[in-house]
Amino acid sequence: MKPETDTKQLNNDMLIQFLSSAKYRIYRHIALILFLGVIFSSTRDTFIEPVNTYLKITFFLILLSLFYVNMYILIPRFVFNASYVKYFMWVMVLFSVALLFFVSGRYLINPYFKLQYKGSNENTSILLFTFITLIFLILIAASAAIKLFQHSIIVNQRINDLETVTIQAELEQLKNQINPHFLFNMLNNVNVLTQTNPEKASQVVMKLSDLLRYQLYDSTRNKVLLTAEIHFLEDFLNLEKIRRDNFEFIMSREGGISGVQVSPSLFITFVENAVKHNMDAENTSYIHVFFKVKHNEINFNCINSKPRIEVTGNGNGGLGLGNVKRRLELLYPEKHFLQIQDDKDKFSVDLKIII
Repeated sequence: MKPETDTKQLNNDMLIQFLSSAKYRIYRHIALILFLGVIFSSTRDTFIEPVNTYLKITFFLILLSLFYVNMYILIPRFVFNASYVKYFMWVMVLFSVALLFFVSGRYLINPYFKLQYKGSNENTSILLFTFITLIFLILIAASAAIKLFQHSIIVNQRINDLETVTIQAELEQLKNQINPHFLFNMLNNVNVLTQTNPEKASQVVMKLSDLLRYQLYDSTRNKVLLTAEIHFLEDFLNLEKIRRDNFEFIMSREGGISGVQVSPSLFITFVENAVKHNMDAENTSYIHVFFKVKHNEINFNCINSKPRIEVTGNGNGGLGLGNVKRRLELLYPEKHFLQIQDDKDKFSVDLKIII
């Protein structure tokens, strides 16, 4: 029983690969063309030659076009967006167009060439309508089934990839939740402030507590408020400002950000990268962060100064940016735009997300 089961599973996997994999696309097209070719070559001749052959080729191309229009235009545009009524209406339009072509060929071309039909006109008309309807339904059903099956494979693969990336991100987050160097410096600053400015020391402890609480608990949710993300970034930059005297930052908000939700920790990687690479021992360094919400689009812009002599990091900045790019591809496929620009004196990130 086990060899039979393995063979059946292998056959199923091969069929799935053939129907969904991009590398078999040309073979799928060839199979469709051969299928329609066999259908048309086996049908009874209605006209005398060579008109009959010309009509078969014309009708073959029409049906092939209907198949691809349904598969690559109607299904993605209407079915994937749950516009089923519009899809049904367009299918009926396609059927009417196909029927019009067939009927016009059936009744108009014969008088033009002064040819005679083979067989009874009434029987031929019934068979023609039945043939058109049957072939049309088969093509529509087949193209819809293939496209929906391919779409389900892509969606499932995307879900699996997202789960894998999420697990990896969670492990990376657990590993880097508390940066020892950052925490050590902040505790030293708090120790000094307790002697010189106890009130400010208390504020630092509260901000540090809020930052760690958000990173440990709130950021593990699927969605968070954009205002919470901005508040987290602001706390992070405020703590950095306390740690560095020659550091300035601007946090700007514009538009209706209240109630807007996003996936957590999308922006912190860019801000962390900006902080890491803008430390300047000679001049005052800066980071400018802008958030703008308009209609259903979030615009995020982060600009940081660059020191004259660049700081050599630990190499994790590129990995972090790579991870967040991958998350954006999975969380907002075809609904985001990311541009990173590295100039001589500044580094800028421009991110747009459609929500």
